[in-house]
Amino acid sequence: MLPDERFRKILELIRKNRSVTVQELVRQIGISESTIRRDLTALDKKGLLNKVHGGATALDTGFNMEEAVANKSLKNVDEKRRIAEYCAGIIRPDDFIYLDAGTTTEMMIDFLTEKKASYVTNGISHAKKLMDYGFKVYLIGGELRAVTEAIVGAEALDSLRKYNFTKGFFGVNGISKRSGFTTPDVTEALVKKTALEHCLDAYILADSSKFRAVSAVSVADLDQAVIVTGKLEEPSFLKYAVIKEVLE
Repeated sequence: MLPDERFRKILELIRKNRSVTVQELVRQIGISESTIRRDLTALDKKGLLNKVHGGATALDTGFNMEEAVANKSLKNVDEKRRIAEYCAGIIRPDDFIYLDAGTTTEMMIDFLTEKKASYVTNGISHAKKLMDYGFKVYLIGGELRAVTEAIVGAEALDSLRKYNFTKGFFGVNGISKRSGFTTPDVTEALVKKTALEHCLDAYILADSSKFRAVSAVSVADLDQAVIVTGKLEEPSFLKYAVIKEVLE
């Protein structure tokens, strides 16, 4: 089989399935594993796919639609817990922290121990949980967005502009080389963007499913925050962002 024909078949399978393993390609195309691996390397260099450990993915996983908090809280729980524990551990006395709404940022609260720090959040459940645990917490004002239980809107933006945070911890729906950090809703994106711009150090808490995903609204470029994730399955992102892996 000629290389061009192999390339065509590989790309057709990736367009159809969004991701494939080397073993799947060997089985469906009928060529050796070593040839498949060489072909994936060649196609990755041409910018036609993303070669990852054990296979390849399409250039983007497509647009992410917003999910309710209850649904998101059930996904990738072990990875989110490792990320949350690491981030909670880097908070120091007298830090002035921004804690963005989101399931992984909320999980951070279970691991917080620094009572001398102050916390500002736009998450309703975050504020209550921080208060119940005895932390000093400020809840910004504005409109409550039901699907994410986050405070958004003009009043929220005005509240954030008066603060200067030492550290900020954020959730996003997608991380893309081309689009940066993205989220589905424009009002929530504006809150994230404004808060991030007022942070000395910003951290994006992202499980592996967020990489190469794209949502409708860009929040910031990849070089504007440190990404904290589990095992990094997309090493090419290291060219674009500072990434901290939190391994098991």
